[in-house]
Parts: sequence; C-alpha cells; structure tokens
Amino acid sequence: MEFKELKTLPKSELEKLLAQNREKMKELRFNLAFGKVKDISEIKKTKKTIAQILTLLNTQKDGTKKSSH
Repeated sequence: MEFKELKTLPKSELEKLLAQNREKMKELRFNLAFGKVKDISEIKKTKKTIAQILTLLNTQKDGTKKSSH
C-alpha cells in the first residue's frame, strides 16, 4: 500500500493494518529462519509499511496535542 493511500485511512484502520503487518513480519522472519521465504524483498516492504503507518499515527497524535494547547 502506498503512503498516499495510507494517509487517507482513519486511525482505527491504520492500527488494524499495523497489527496485520506486524503479524506478517513475524511470519516472514519465522519462515526465513526455515528457508521458506522465496521473496526476501517482501521483508523490506513490510518493514517500510510498518514504519509509514507508525509515522502517520505519531503525526496524528502530535497534531492533536499541538491543537489542544
């Protein structure tokens, strides 16, 4: 999913997507240890998506703090 698409999602959807991607990352690491991962770049993509979601969630959190002061 691209960053533009992530920006349009509500916070609850982002949190759900974050949980799904973290679970996917766990599975990829596990399968990598057993040599079952064929597309290693999938790990990089998943890490990147997790980072983008966390960035959006943190910016939303910071945005609400700044506007309330």
